Amino acid sequence: MKLFFFFLPRFKGRLIHSNSFKTEWRDTTLAYHRGNLNQQQVTPLHYGSALRHSSTAAPHAPASTGASTGPSPPELSALATPPRKDAKMLVLLAGIFVVHIATVIMLFVSTIANVWMVGNTTMGRASWGLWLMCNGTCRQLTVSSSEAASLKAAQAFMILSIIFSVIALVMFIVQLFTLEKGKRFYITGAIMLVCWLCILIGASIYTARFTGLRSGFTNVHHGYSFILAWICFCFSFIIGILYLVLRKK
Repeated sequence: MKLFFFFLPRFKGRLIHSNSFKTEWRDTTLAYHRGNLNQQQVTPLHYGSALRHSSTAAPHAPASTGASTGPSPPELSALATPPRKDAKMLVLLAGIFVVHIATVIMLFVSTIANVWMVGNTTMGRASWGLWLMCNGTCRQLTVSSSEAASLKAAQAFMILSIIFSVIALVMFIVQLFTLEKGKRFYITGAIMLVCWLCILIGASIYTARFTGLRSGFTNVHHGYSFILAWICFCFSFIIGILYLVLRKK
């Protein structure tokens, strides 16, 4: 009986210490995941507490049962480290947003600038696009009656591609703030794919009907507006697919 009363206070002290540590660690972990604590507040205090608890309680743990005295240091580090998946998703969405803005700008430039084709004449270097023929001074682009409908179709589809790309950009911003987590950007992706289709039709018509040799011109080749239009074609397709695949986190 004397031995029982001698070891009873020590056993009660160990039990109280273990329960207080587990309660403290549980409350701190919940506070961390709720955003009330950051990593600097969690790791030094409770990592040291876990080490002290493990060093003091390990000699008294029964070897046969394999009882655990508390979370191990790797588990503490895993709990104290914030998740990075959401951060990566935000970076990816920001990159898509920047590429989308660049696509809209390039579409404006390629449609407005009259440098789809470049050639040399007896009067010097000349360029032409969807609207004007420029050779020192710019004038209305003259085409034959059989090519007039094709030129108007190319102009219309390139203008529509600009409109749909701007609508898709605005819709992405709206969905970014209103869409529920886990949902996909279906509307934005669908509008961007319509923009991609318009670029494909407009650039294909111009390529088929207006990129050949013109009378009075030599050394005819494609200008930067023509190249930008096909770059926008690639970017709009990639962006549209990514909008359909990605989920809001």
